[in-house]
Amino acid sequence: MNKVELLAPAGDFERLRVAVAYGADAVYMGGTVFGLRAAAKNFDGGQMARAIEYAQNRGVKVYVTANIFAHNRDIDEMSNYLREVADMGADALIVSDPGVFDMAREVVPQMELHISTQANNTNYRSALFWSNLGAKRIILARELSLLEIAEIAEKTRGQIGLEAFVHGSMCVAYSGRCLLSTYMNNRNANKGECSNNCRFKYALVEELRPGEYFPIAEDTGSYILNSKDLCMIEHIPALIESGLCSLKIEGRMKTPYYVATVTAAYRAAIDDFYADPERYEAKKADYLAEVLKSANRDFSTGFYMGKPENGQVLDGATHRRTYDFVGIVREYDEQTGMATIEQRNKFVPGDDVEFFRANGENFWQKISEIYDTDGNVVEAARHAQQILRIRTDKAVAPLDIMRKNAE
Repeated sequence: MNKVELLAPAGDFERLRVAVAYGADAVYMGGTVFGLRAAAKNFDGGQMARAIEYAQNRGVKVYVTANIFAHNRDIDEMSNYLREVADMGADALIVSDPGVFDMAREVVPQMELHISTQANNTNYRSALFWSNLGAKRIILARELSLLEIAEIAEKTRGQIGLEAFVHGSMCVAYSGRCLLSTYMNNRNANKGECSNNCRFKYALVEELRPGEYFPIAEDTGSYILNSKDLCMIEHIPALIESGLCSLKIEGRMKTPYYVATVTAAYRAAIDDFYADPERYEAKKADYLAEVLKSANRDFSTGFYMGKPENGQVLDGATHRRTYDFVGIVREYDEQTGMATIEQRNKFVPGDDVEFFRANGENFWQKISEIYDTDGNVVEAARHAQQILRIRTDKAVAPLDIMRKNAE
């Protein structure tokens, strides 16, 4: 049986290293141009080359986004960009614009091309259309059900790979075709500049009564455009049986902690299912508990089970989580038992923290003393990304994550 691919986001080099360490089979990343996540740190040319080499040396594939809908002014620079990405050795390009696709076939004919979810592929004829033009994979629109995906898989008969998002943020618009950000803030979502206006709280104003705001309420709240996050970790068998070849995690703008927890949870769920379906069924609550430890807007199954009946968070736009990400291990000294930690949120002596490990079992311990890099005792780790040292009860390794229960 060909094992389904787990595809994780890499918003920068640190997130790429975390995705690789916590079990991704492949990662997707963007350059500083021509992708839909301009607010992510992304990779310039030199960084991208090093990132591709780093991942591939560890057996992880790299897919690079070039999925904007291009304007005339983009074309010349785009052709150069495609050549650069090909020269770096990326495994595939992700595109959505037919013109960019045609250009890629011309200037980098050796490159594998994946069709972005932005291209809104919702039927088997469009999948076959792209396949006949030379595409190797379709990233399906998020508005498809499992039954529709299965039909596409059956009708295409393996001619083209099918990939789908299975976890992460959902857009209120059809596969990201939202105009709110452009209209309200002059920030083009299709250029990666979305200001997430769907997460705002709205009120109604009558034209002849300016300044009189009437709350818009749907059941319990006014966040009528705020979609719940997608989570399909309890439905791994159905995803695999539908014919998907790749399960994609959204989140190039999310934290390294999000990438680690979600990637590791899906890695465990997929591996357990292939090893023993009964083991997977018995542990579904554990997988869900793990992804709940990273920030989320409550979960739904999106369109996979049909039209969502309860797909929005109406009472607030804030993320919820059960754990706080407080640090990431940079180094460990076996002789002294001291770990060098990069702080990400406040922690103090006396805190009970869990070390969430890329390899090896997680463990809990109480923080005793905290030291700075000069060996001075620190009363609290309160400065963003401060480099500190603590003694750990067990050996840890770079990229292990320190977390504690959310207050």
